[in-house]
Amino acid sequence: MTIKNILIVVFIIVGFYVILDFRDHNFKRATDACMAGSQKLDQPMTLEEVKKFCEEQIKKDK
Repeated sequence: MTIKNILIVVFIIVGFYVILDFRDHNFKRATDACMAGSQKLDQPMTLEEVKKFCEEQIKKDK
């Protein structure tokens, strides 16, 4: 293989790593935003209940 082909393979591997790493980051940000927004609801909920509710809603929307 030439150096050009090796660089392309390395670039693809790094790209997959970045994509997979940010997938979890985006899910965490969406969960945090949902938890912050749920504080305005009329129903008082514990932090664990809010987190579970938000994770279920986000996964359902995917």
